[in-house]
Amino acid sequence: MICSTFPYPPSKGKIQLRTFNLLKYLSQNHTITLITQSSEEVMEAEVEKLRELVEELVIFPQPQIKEVEEGIGNKVKRFSKFLQQGTPREVLQLYSPEMQQWVDEAVDSGEFEVITCEHSLNEVYVRSEWQQLLRLVVNIHSSVYRTSRNQLETGIAENQLKGQLNLPLLKRYEERYCSKFTAIVVTNNEDRRHIAAFEPEGEIVVIPNGVDVTQFPRRISDPGGHKLIFVGAMDNPPNIDAVRFFCLEVFPEILQRYPDAALEILGARPVQSVLELDEYQGISVVGSVSSLVEYLHKATVCVVPMRTGFGIKNKTLEAMAAGVPVVGSDIGLQGLVVDGGEVPLRALRVNEPAEYVYAISRLFENRQLRKQLSENGRALVEKYSWQRAGELYEQVLSGG
Repeated sequence: MICSTFPYPPSKGKIQLRTFNLLKYLSQNHTITLITQSSEEVMEAEVEKLRELVEELVIFPQPQIKEVEEGIGNKVKRFSKFLQQGTPREVLQLYSPEMQQWVDEAVDSGEFEVITCEHSLNEVYVRSEWQQLLRLVVNIHSSVYRTSRNQLETGIAENQLKGQLNLPLLKRYEERYCSKFTAIVVTNNEDRRHIAAFEPEGEIVVIPNGVDVTQFPRRISDPGGHKLIFVGAMDNPPNIDAVRFFCLEVFPEILQRYPDAALEILGARPVQSVLELDEYQGISVVGSVSSLVEYLHKATVCVVPMRTGFGIKNKTLEAMAAGVPVVGSDIGLQGLVVDGGEVPLRALRVNEPAEYVYAISRLFENRQLRKQLSENGRALVEKYSWQRAGELYEQVLSGG
């Protein structure tokens, strides 16, 4: 299992969450060697915790990422390099020749049956000719091409011109690396359709993210009040866009109706555009916390105002597991059946600012509605366990 991002603790980010939980399940029945990288932030206790799950833990130092000099000349050089090599800078800057040598020698030894790349960033270590020797699986946490295209379409890309230039190269890159693998795993049907367009006969399997319901028990009591919560890695562009949209376009109207309303923003690595929201009335940028579930249990409502992104959101699953009523956008609730027809109401679906205000006000005022969403949301989420995701992944690895 190759994962250059150190996959522990699972609370640190999406890559860590998915990789660790799948690893945890697979370790029950399989002998696993994990190859990863470590930065100065990784603690020895975290290394030992991960070592308990695997037969062998091989750690390489994470390469130092060089500061990128600005200027039109350097930008042209970087684009030309991408054009020539066909691999994004984000992949190459973490590439370790020493790690590559270890993987090459491991394959030559013939002792492994399967190689998995956890997140497509790790595809760079796999050689296409290995398909003749062992099973190769790439676990695409999210399509880099579709993510970039979506950010361009929704206007949240950091640099529109750069994004437009890189887009066809990213598509070509994704098509090229996918051809190296025996099986491709994606997290949502949209990514599956995209990958299938250039791998029509390939083995492509959808395995959604899950939630550990034991770590997110349903709360015992309803706290009432007017407290909102938003959760997400706060250096992630879709999360930054979502929380700023909610804080600037929705929350002021909530305060007009409920002067004691409060919004807590939880998530690691908040950037400056998020930190500055702490100066607004009623808003608190909490940052990273040791126990997310404690904050969820104290919240009246969890908001998931995503305007870009794909697949089932971990933040939505975790809030529902904890029994917190969810108000979310179509994208925030994507992949989950929460309303319509004979479906029990499991969350309130909204997209426009006025709709958020109305839905949140309903929940603030109606304890019975909060109870309904709490019970129904928890019942739904219990179907999305990491146990089930692990079972599906195990089938892919075995070729079943």
